[in-house]
Amino acid sequence: MLKILFVCHGNICRSTMAESIMCWLVKKNHLQEAYCISSAATSTEEIGNPPHKGTVNKLKEVGIPLVPHRAKQISFSDYDNFDYIVGMDSINIKYLNRMLKGDPDGKVSKLLDYTSRKGADIADPWYTGNFDATYRDVNEGCDGLLAYILEQK
Repeated sequence: MLKILFVCHGNICRSTMAESIMCWLVKKNHLQEAYCISSAATSTEEIGNPPHKGTVNKLKEVGIPLVPHRAKQISFSDYDNFDYIVGMDSINIKYLNRMLKGDPDGKVSKLLDYTSRKGADIADPWYTGNFDATYRDVNEGCDGLLAYILEQK
């Protein structure tokens, strides 16, 4: 089973959206038995909180089921437990490398690295309020990540 962990600052907007979108994509492609998908935060600010209402509303609008979730922080043991640890922006990557004591196995990447916009950040809708743009970017990244993984097989 391939394990993917999406990570953002608080684990209530972008990473939760990515978790829900990727779960929907693998189910749509009849691959759900082959994947374990989760999400986490780099901070402790939102621990225990549900997904942001903007994420909930956007996923509902586009017909993607929200994965039941409460925010949690990534732990050092997650590095061994996941095959892909996917951050949403450069700051997430910086914090991930610090929290995980580097990335010796090359598991850490940014979500948009799997698109033609390699290296680009996904803006945090907590600050921008733009859940439409976040959805477009996260959806594009999840499509690209799944395509990349399937090409590797």
